[in-house]
Amino acid sequence: MGVTFNAFEVFEIAEQIERNGAKFYRRAADLFKQDRGARKMFLELANWEAKHEQVFAGIRKQLSEHGAGVRTFRPEDDLLPEAQAMAGLAVFGMKPDPSEALTGKESKEEILRGAIASERDSIVYYTGLKEFVGAEAGRDKIEDIIKEEMRHVRILTQSLEQWAQAGE
Repeated sequence: MGVTFNAFEVFEIAEQIERNGAKFYRRAADLFKQDRGARKMFLELANWEAKHEQVFAGIRKQLSEHGAGVRTFRPEDDLLPEAQAMAGLAVFGMKPDPSEALTGKESKEEILRGAIASERDSIVYYTGLKEFVGAEAGRDKIEDIIKEEMRHVRILTQSLEQWAQAGE
């Protein structure tokens, strides 16, 4: 028997991804207390991730109110082309706190590259997540979060480029 997910579980994973992201960015901000620009950027990203978690919690609550109508899928089904990616990324959301991996010895470049990779992973996950909800249940909210995550990638990439040019 294959792995199955329902919409409720998938949104729980999304909430955990956002919690993990917020913790990671807060820890990164703590590591760069002397660099006001980096600290401010990381704290802003942490706040955005916390807001995303609240949005996903609200959607999950709405879905739970629909009861038996919550959609279930098996990753091996062809019904959802993103199912295999989502099954793999479910592990991403359940990893231990990623902020604990930051030792304080990482360079800005290492932290930014890791953050960019995580943001891209979340975009892939949330793209598959959209398939669980119709327009009436908040699909537009998920699309907005995907756009914000894309903006996070741009911010982080620009910061990486700026720091590389400055020789930091």
